[in-house]
Amino acid sequence: MDGDYIVGGVFSIHNYMDTLKHNYTIMPERLRCTGRLDSRELRFSRAMIFAIEEINNSSKLLPGIRLGYQIHDSCGSVPMAVKVAFQLTNGLDPMFYTGYNCSQSGMVMGIVGESGSTPSISMSRIIGPYKIPLVSHFATCACLSNKQQYPSFFRTIPSDQFQAEALAKLVKQFGWTWIGAVRSDSDYGNNGMASFLDAAYKEGICVEYSESFYRTHPRSRIKRVADVIRRSTAMVVVAFVASGDMRLLLEELSREPFLPRQWIGSEGWVTHPDMLRFTVCDGAIGFGIPKSVIPGLRDFLLDLPPTKVAASPMLTEFWEDAFNCSLEKNTGAATNKKLCDGSEDIQKLQSPYTDTSQLRITNMVYKAVYAVAHAIHNAVCQETNSTTQCDKLSRIESKQVLTQLKKVNFSQNGYHVSFDANGDPVATYELVNWQKSKSGSLEFVTVGYYDASLPVDQEFHINTNITWMEGRKQVPVSVCSDSCPPGTHKVLQKGKPICCYDCIPCPEGEISNETGNIISSKSLKEFWPNAERDTCFPKSVEFLSFSEVLGIILAAFSVSGACLAATTTAVFFHYKTSPIVRANNSELSFLLLFSLTLCFLCSLTFIGAPSEWSCMLRHTAFGITFVLCISCVLGKTIVVLMAFKATLPGSNIMKWFGPLQQRLTVVSFTLIQVLICTVWLVVSPPFPMKNLTTYKDRIILECALGSALGFWAVLGYIGLLAVFCFVLAVLARKLPDNFNEAKFITFSMLIFCAVWITFIPAYVSSPGKFTVAVEIFAILASSFGLILCIFAPKCVIILFQPEKNTKKHLMNKNPS
Repeated sequence: MDGDYIVGGVFSIHNYMDTLKHNYTIMPERLRCTGRLDSRELRFSRAMIFAIEEINNSSKLLPGIRLGYQIHDSCGSVPMAVKVAFQLTNGLDPMFYTGYNCSQSGMVMGIVGESGSTPSISMSRIIGPYKIPLVSHFATCACLSNKQQYPSFFRTIPSDQFQAEALAKLVKQFGWTWIGAVRSDSDYGNNGMASFLDAAYKEGICVEYSESFYRTHPRSRIKRVADVIRRSTAMVVVAFVASGDMRLLLEELSREPFLPRQWIGSEGWVTHPDMLRFTVCDGAIGFGIPKSVIPGLRDFLLDLPPTKVAASPMLTEFWEDAFNCSLEKNTGAATNKKLCDGSEDIQKLQSPYTDTSQLRITNMVYKAVYAVAHAIHNAVCQETNSTTQCDKLSRIESKQVLTQLKKVNFSQNGYHVSFDANGDPVATYELVNWQKSKSGSLEFVTVGYYDASLPVDQEFHINTNITWMEGRKQVPVSVCSDSCPPGTHKVLQKGKPICCYDCIPCPEGEISNETGNIISSKSLKEFWPNAERDTCFPKSVEFLSFSEVLGIILAAFSVSGACLAATTTAVFFHYKTSPIVRANNSELSFLLLFSLTLCFLCSLTFIGAPSEWSCMLRHTAFGITFVLCISCVLGKTIVVLMAFKATLPGSNIMKWFGPLQQRLTVVSFTLIQVLICTVWLVVSPPFPMKNLTTYKDRIILECALGSALGFWAVLGYIGLLAVFCFVLAVLARKLPDNFNEAKFITFSMLIFCAVWITFIPAYVSSPGKFTVAVEIFAILASSFGLILCIFAPKCVIILFQPEKNTKKHLMNKNPS
């Protein structure tokens, strides 16, 4: 139809193009479309005519200006799409439009189409340099959003990038991790599937197979794809396929029975009404363009009087195919069709052409036409005083329409139309499910939606009213390996995707939750798995306590030792005037008994839960009391030695070892230890800590040394005094005396040194609370050694052999 401005239209009304063989001897024939007419695509082209007539009758949009159109059939093929692109770029074809003045009416301001991505790519590359806008209603390839390659391309249908992400989220939503994938071997299928697989990988979904095919491939290729689907273990198949390709695949699958699959479809086929006849897709689910209503369109489509049908070759072919009759006698005889007799009623015809109950892509055509019209309106019309003035004589170029098309922002019939910087609209989809109606036929049911303009995690909404394959109400399962039960974890199977794995028990110290993910107890340091390794419990806390047997025994010995020292002190105090007490330096003896009492009691500080104060007290108290004890023994040893030296003629050495000097000696030795302990506590004192390394399944509460140097300095000083005392005692052990105390000091120091020498390796190697037990044992053993060796013989004489507790007996030499 002619007009002031021409809008081009390109639709895949047929699916195939004649394959011509050129012999290079005669002029090649014109390209022709063959195959069955697609009545749905015919509806698209008629919807474009309806929209243009509606615009021409509008008083607000392009008032006084009449739009014309050129609508071409591209056969869904690249060669024909290229031919159409050149034809629309060059103006009206004089072969068909002779007699018209083409100077103005031949200018194409914009093109609506094409239905496929691959033909749209070819057309965009041709018309792009001429700044002619192409607004597609059905080309969804994400590649077309590249404005550097396709600067004049726009579309009213969302890019497949959004649909691919939505499909991946849909698959993830229902827990399907093992799927098959089929695609059209075209720009639409290859790019769409690539986007889907990328999104699916991010969601942790594995693909068992990915097959491609095209409707022009030989049947053997399509059969091979069908056989792959039949043999596969994946119960879910994601199909990014054009409707013409999907029809061939479903026909091939219908030839032989096979285990039903859950089909997940792209909008290219999942809302195509012709597909509903394939029961193998019962329960299919996928995304489609939202349903819409275009008032008056159905009446326009059904307004096909015989004269209009006869005037259009396309409508004639549609009529004859729909009613299986021929409008011409000669044609009917050639095709064995009956002659149409006028009884055909298009009102009763069940066809995609007449089905306007779920207008989806048709609305995209409607919006595309209005988008081009608004762009032309903005280029030629001016708004003045609330009126619109349009100059239909003004010559505008397509690049002006292209500029205005980028800015369009309007609503028509309740549908908003605008384009982003990539020429894409806002992505909104309906989630469509194939469900059986009461009559038993399949129908499209909307069960959710996806709106990419909403915030993350809110763009997806699914109803529960979904029917799955074979009419199931429960979600089918499609996984390579079942989820690992609690207490086990995944081990990948060699050479297979990450969704295929074996389940083995968790390693020691690790658990797994209900999803089969490993949770290491090392990150939860104070917890330990149960026997089933599916739950963590707090580790048992271990320390040497007063309530356990070992602690009770050591505490009992400690208290017994303190009582023994106190009893000995009482005996010595009661018999303080007796010769044996006086002869052995009673003052140092009482001080020694006092320090031994403290030594026994300080071992109690090692029992019980460590605290900050107990850790500092136990080591310093032990170190100071033991030095006090050794200092007293050392003082007694020196006194014994010096006493015999004083008996030599002319010796006055005892004046240097009187009571005052003895006290100063003990105090001096003890103050050195006090100084060492003070420096230790100031620089790096002991502190309580939780030992998590010695045992994996329990926590040891213990006192860290803080400064190991301080600890070993305390022990080293004690050892130095003990060795010094031992050497002096050995020297004095054979001095002539009926009761030589040096002998007993020698034995006590021998025991003391033996205990603490063996203590070092035992202390280092003992684990946990036994480290504390070894330390307590060393304290008690050395303390008992001192009190028994030094004071037990004296107490025996005092209490049981009083006849020996006389000055005369002590002064007599030993008969031996």
